[in-house]
Amino acid sequence: MIKEIFDKIISLVAIIILSPLLLLISMAIKMNDFNGPVIYAQSRMGRGGTSFKIFKFRSMSVNAENILKSNTDLYSKYLSNNFKLLPEDDPRITKIGLFLRKTSLDELPQFFNILIGDMSLVGPRPVVPSELCKYDQEKILSVKPGAMGLWQAKGRSKIDYPRRAKIEEYYVDHACLRLDLKILVANIINIFKGNGAY
Repeated sequence: MIKEIFDKIISLVAIIILSPLLLLISMAIKMNDFNGPVIYAQSRMGRGGTSFKIFKFRSMSVNAENILKSNTDLYSKYLSNNFKLLPEDDPRITKIGLFLRKTSLDELPQFFNILIGDMSLVGPRPVVPSELCKYDQEKILSVKPGAMGLWQAKGRSKIDYPRRAKIEEYYVDHACLRLDLKILVANIINIFKGNGAY
C-alpha cells in the first residue's frame, strides 16, 4: 500500500513538473517527423499476465516494425542480440530518437503508466510476450513491472539473457522499500552517466 501511494504521488508530481519538457520533446518529435505519432505504445506483460500498453516517446520511424521484419539479416541479428540492436546497426531510429534513447528521455511517458496503475516506479522491466520464455513466468508476473529496475541499475543493455532474467527474479524474491530506494538512486546515477542506454 505504501509503495502504491508513493508511486501515485511521485508520478503525478513528475508529470506536473516535467510538463514543459514533455511538451518540448513532443514538438521536437513532430518537427523531425510530422506524420508520425508522438507517443509509441507497445504491448507488454503486466502483473498476473495481463497485457497493457507501455508509453514511450517515439524514437523510431513510423514503419519501424516493417523495416525490421522485412530485412531477414537485420531481424536475425535482432533476435540473436536479445531483442535489441545497437544504434549504429538500427536503421529504424530517428535522429531525435537517438538523443532521447541516450538520455532515457524516451521513457518519461511511463509516468502515465505508473499513475494509472499499470506499472510501479521500481520493479522488473515489463517484457514483450516473446521474452517471457526467458523467465520463471509465475515469478516475474507476480509483481507489478517497473519503470526502473535492478537490471537497469546493474547495467541495462550491457546485460543480456539469461543473466538479466536472474537479476529481475532476484528482485522479486527480495523486494522491499530499502531495495527499491537503492535501485532508484542507482538508476538516476546511470541515467545521468548514460550507462547502458541505447
